Amino acid sequence: MSTTRPFSPGDRGPEPGAGGASGVPGGDPPEAPAASRLPRRLAFDGESGVVPLARDFTRQALYAWGWLPAETADQRAAAEDVLLVVSELVTNACLHAGGPSELRIGCDNKVLRIEVSDRGTGSPAPRTPHRAGRPGGHGMFIVQRLCLDWGVVRAPGASGKTVWAELGAPA
Repeated sequence: MSTTRPFSPGDRGPEPGAGGASGVPGGDPPEAPAASRLPRRLAFDGESGVVPLARDFTRQALYAWGWLPAETADQRAAAEDVLLVVSELVTNACLHAGGPSELRIGCDNKVLRIEVSDRGTGSPAPRTPHRAGRPGGHGMFIVQRLCLDWGVVRAPGASGKTVWAELGAPA
């Protein structure tokens, strides 16, 4: 669902280990150290080859956050989905908005959030009707299918926008 909300709807609930009696063995899965869970930012000013750069940056974050190396096929698929969504959002910024200015990614135990800022004025939207056999125009359709939610945020009085997407953490 495309939306202009800055955050996805609903309550994600309390984070495991955040208050309460969560120190019970076998309760919560081990968490990555708090410092490794900090949001990460990559500026694209003057960079070339931004799509592979964004994928490499994201892959490094996934390793730091414990998404990689994946122990199961589901975990591997979740990491590949994140890399695909990053590729699609950065590519869209390149094709339709004069290029991305910044990539931000953040992760908690339940959701990974990707944000790509650009200076463009348009709004991304899945091409409708979607024609699977037709080349091009699949980027936002892919994002819509893989993500829990996505949207666009515009800062008042500033040019450009931020396209964000959220994916569920692997089980």
